[in-house]
Amino acid sequence: MDRSKGRKKLEEECFSHELPSPGRPLSRPEDRSDPADRSRHSPSDGEADPPPSMAAAAPLPVLLLLVAVALLVPAADAIYCDEDDCYDLLGVKQDANASEIKKAYYKLSLKHHPDKNPDPESRALFVKVANAYEILKDEETREKYDYAVAHPEEFFYNTAQYYRAYYGYKTDTRSVLIGLLLIVSAFQYINQLTSYSQAIESVKQTPAYRNRLKALEFERTGGISSKKKGNKQMDKKVEDELRNEVDLQIQGVQKPSVWNLCGVQLILLPYLIGKLLIWQVCWFWRYRVKKSPYAWEDACYLTRTSLRMPANTWQNIDEFTKEDLVMKRLWEKANMERHIAEARRGSKQRRR
Repeated sequence: MDRSKGRKKLEEECFSHELPSPGRPLSRPEDRSDPADRSRHSPSDGEADPPPSMAAAAPLPVLLLLVAVALLVPAADAIYCDEDDCYDLLGVKQDANASEIKKAYYKLSLKHHPDKNPDPESRALFVKVANAYEILKDEETREKYDYAVAHPEEFFYNTAQYYRAYYGYKTDTRSVLIGLLLIVSAFQYINQLTSYSQAIESVKQTPAYRNRLKALEFERTGGISSKKKGNKQMDKKVEDELRNEVDLQIQGVQKPSVWNLCGVQLILLPYLIGKLLIWQVCWFWRYRVKKSPYAWEDACYLTRTSLRMPANTWQNIDEFTKEDLVMKRLWEKANMERHIAEARRGSKQRRR
């Protein structure tokens, strides 16, 4: 019992003298306060106090960031009239009306115009006065300037409003759309021309092209091979003449045309829609009301759409095959199913 009382008394003396713990600096006399207050503000057992160097260095990046922003970001009104006040440049009050601003500008322009006053400082002042007048003469721009002066902390918003006021309304939306269409159409034409040129060069390297070139040369010379010096030049001419025939054999690649560009198609869109409506009305009247037989071109169109065949592929088919397909009337469901079944049987027989 006496031992426990003595131990308790010793612990009380230790806490009253605030013996420093290892790794913790001694407290100064002026830092000593009520033990209850210290217990409330002292960290928990699982937490450690930050080192003094870390506590002092913590706000340093924040201070550097604030200094950089203060140096790089100018005042809100500086984007309009630099460091000057637009009203002070014209010598008018902030509540001046448009007439007063206009009179002040004319008065200063007569005094500081380069034709009236050749002084360089006067010329620079005239430029500032003219800029201030351009800002204050427009009600919308003047309102944005007044807001920027009243709210300098909203720098990014004021900057966006400034560029919108100066460049937004000056740019016509129609001009932007036309320019965009021209750029897209130019890229489209270049892409088509590049693909077409690559396809032509690929065809020229094939044996079929060379054989046709030799056959055409043989036919034109009557089977007599010329050994003159101009023979190579003649071959080049023959190759150029054969190019139109070779173009028809390229499938999936069309020759570049201005009429296929998206810009031209958009311009011709009303005409194309009207033409399509007239075609639909004529088709309905001719083949649904009058029950007339299909014309050759219309029958070819129905056959091609039933087979889901592109137009250029259909053009490359020989006339005999076209006539055979049209005579089968593949636009009718029963005939199309019969044609598909025959094609499958033929494919199986070829595999055997």
